[in-house]
Amino acid sequence: MTEAFLAIAAGLALLVWSADRFVEGAASAARHFGMSPLLIGMVVVGFGTSAPEMTVSALAAAQGNSGIALGNAYGSNIANIALILGATALIGPIAVHSRVLQKELPLLTAATALAAWQLLDGEIDRVDAVVLLAVFALVMGWSVWQGTRKRRDALGNEFEQELLEHAMPLGRSIFWLVVGLAFLIVSSRMLVWGAVEIALSFGVSDLVIGLTIVAVGTSLPELASSIIAARKGEHDIALGNVIGSNLFNTLAVVGIAGAIAPIPVGPEVLSRDMLVVAALTVSLFAFSYGYRGPHRIGRFEGGMLLLAYAGYNVYLFATAFG
Repeated sequence: MTEAFLAIAAGLALLVWSADRFVEGAASAARHFGMSPLLIGMVVVGFGTSAPEMTVSALAAAQGNSGIALGNAYGSNIANIALILGATALIGPIAVHSRVLQKELPLLTAATALAAWQLLDGEIDRVDAVVLLAVFALVMGWSVWQGTRKRRDALGNEFEQELLEHAMPLGRSIFWLVVGLAFLIVSSRMLVWGAVEIALSFGVSDLVIGLTIVAVGTSLPELASSIIAARKGEHDIALGNVIGSNLFNTLAVVGIAGAIAPIPVGPEVLSRDMLVVAALTVSLFAFSYGYRGPHRIGRFEGGMLLLAYAGYNVYLFATAFG
């Protein structure tokens, strides 16, 4: 038991560190090869901040721990909106003014609806996985096309400033990209092993562990980057992290895991976890489009999201141990 907790603690710390190194190296290398700041933010950083979820869920699926694979994806979506965006909004109200982000919100809602529909038959099989990955490829292609159409964009300007502040030579960029990726895999193996051991020790399903400990741990890069962006007033980066990460989790993370091995889905995933994901996604849509004002997620909304996250976890553990 002690070894399992140590593996989770060390795995999470190493996961956050390696994801940060991977993102910095990949973004800087992409800049050296002429990619625009907006596309780096949307594609490279999007993949990088979702790298922990991808590696953890892929390894869990390959090892037969489908509950961790699925719980990590959907639990990260819940944590991204309710915990990360809620905490970020408490630090400072988030203004939503990038047209790219406004167009991505309906995509996130549609992707969530597709994911819920696929759960109805009780399994994410390889056909479902291919559909998710194909939709993900279309979404990424659309985002890239939209980004290249505009010369100036608030999100692109913010990422350009970030790239200038963290500039590094090409050789060092590639070094940190490779090192970050290697340690992502190592830390993911540590985290999955520890999570499985704890689930067995407490007699709870690996789905519950994936929805809580693993999901929060793999969402730490988004939490750190969103809080830092909010304190700098970079609102589009803070909101873009959440929207982009949830699209990656819903489509790519579940798609990759399902392509590796079919994922059986218990009825509670649809009636409890996916219902919460859908409700939070709709609330994010409502908050961002200004039911209390023009395009703004304020402290009141942030407090509501944090309360929702606390209530979900209390209910989850009560049913798990009850």
